[in-house]
Amino acid sequence: MINKVTSVQTKYEFVNIENLVPENHILRIIDKHFDFSFVREVLEPFYCSNNGRPGFDPVQIIKMLLIGYLFGIRSERQLCADVEVNVAYRWFLGFSLEDKIPHHSTFSKLRVRKFKDNDVFQKIFDEVVFKAINLNMVSGKVLYSDSTHIKANANKQKFTKEEISREAKWYVDELDNAVTENREIHDKKPLKKKEHKPEIKTIKVSTTDPDSGHMVRDRKPKGFFYLDHRTVDSKYNIITDVFVTPGNVNDADPILDRLKRQIDVFGFELKYAGLDAGYFTAPICKGLTDLKIQPVIATRLGPHVKGKYTKNKFIYIEEWDVYACPNDCFLKYRTTTREGYAEYVSCKNSCNLCPHRDDCLLNDNQEFRTIRRHVWEIYKERDKQFLKTDKGRSLYKRRKETIERSFADSKELHGLRYARMRGIKNVSEQCLMTAVAQNIKKIARVLCKRTLPENDMLRSSFYKNHTMLSHLIILMRKPMQKCMGYSTA
Repeated sequence: MINKVTSVQTKYEFVNIENLVPENHILRIIDKHFDFSFVREVLEPFYCSNNGRPGFDPVQIIKMLLIGYLFGIRSERQLCADVEVNVAYRWFLGFSLEDKIPHHSTFSKLRVRKFKDNDVFQKIFDEVVFKAINLNMVSGKVLYSDSTHIKANANKQKFTKEEISREAKWYVDELDNAVTENREIHDKKPLKKKEHKPEIKTIKVSTTDPDSGHMVRDRKPKGFFYLDHRTVDSKYNIITDVFVTPGNVNDADPILDRLKRQIDVFGFELKYAGLDAGYFTAPICKGLTDLKIQPVIATRLGPHVKGKYTKNKFIYIEEWDVYACPNDCFLKYRTTTREGYAEYVSCKNSCNLCPHRDDCLLNDNQEFRTIRRHVWEIYKERDKQFLKTDKGRSLYKRRKETIERSFADSKELHGLRYARMRGIKNVSEQCLMTAVAQNIKKIARVLCKRTLPENDMLRSSFYKNHTMLSHLIILMRKPMQKCMGYSTA
């Protein structure tokens, strides 16, 4: 007896691959609304038209990589296997049902022979951002930046300890001048000039992936990681910048340079920069203000002893240059340290008679309270004041809907939770291409909505309003049932 399924599978059919791809498939939407011709211009220097065997079309190669990042395919070997059997992938790449698919080694050879010492993927990313700008999907006025950790392809047990030298911070010279000026205002002698030598530090270096960094942070996993520093525009969540560093680099170190790059490359008229509390430092607040950017940064207390009065309990009176304590006594200026902190101390006699002594002094042996104020503290205070306004609150509220949503999508849908390859160059490629995939998907979907027929727009609006109304009825029903004595389970 002939198996019915087998007979159907072995039957010859005349099919059109165009008819096998659904109209609402994301690849069809991307193909309709996004032009990849710019890829040939970017990759033209790496291909020879009159020598060697004809290669695969560079647009096909980049689009094939894009498929891998769009659908979170973990490797090029798996990607080639999926393209082999997936009709939609073949249609998007321009292959017929019988065309030969590029071998997975094609991509690794391209990295070694053509893309090793250049910024091809950065150029592709920038071109996609320019397309979004030309389509009026990027405003460039409000940007949100943050970083997320990516687990390196390395064993956290295999490492060596090495001593490295770290250069002084970018703002040390400017800080020295500010300290000298502050001391002169208070009739203090300037501090002796000190040469800023590189700091020698012992760190763990992975023997598997030396480019990764050993990350040790509160409420974060420990091990070897990379950091993806990303910037998102507030208008349509288009990613405008991607920068990868080892996991042991401070989030605040590259932020100003990356914002400057976006202003220079894309011509942004940046007005507001939304950041989380990890960036709430005096140098960052001052640096943003110097760039004529309003910081929108979450505040934090900083180091303090639990159960004791924090710095917020003390009020700075600028006219008198003193701090007022909760007992209405003054803390007066004493000195300005080399690190940039002006110290204000209380009177011993006042502290001995103070009813708040046990809540204020940090230990039993302490006789007076010291408050430290950074020479650039005014910039942090301006940020705090702006966050209290309606504009500041609304701008910071958008942060979780932009940069946090962008990172969540990249990890859950596009495989950015783990590094596919080793080395900071290859991880940068992964982060850039993931951002390219997210941007292209966003651009295509927005353009698709713009070109929807009127009936489709009305239908979409009806279902959206119907869904919102259903949720509202459910929310209203529960308290009504509770009041009437019915169970809401």
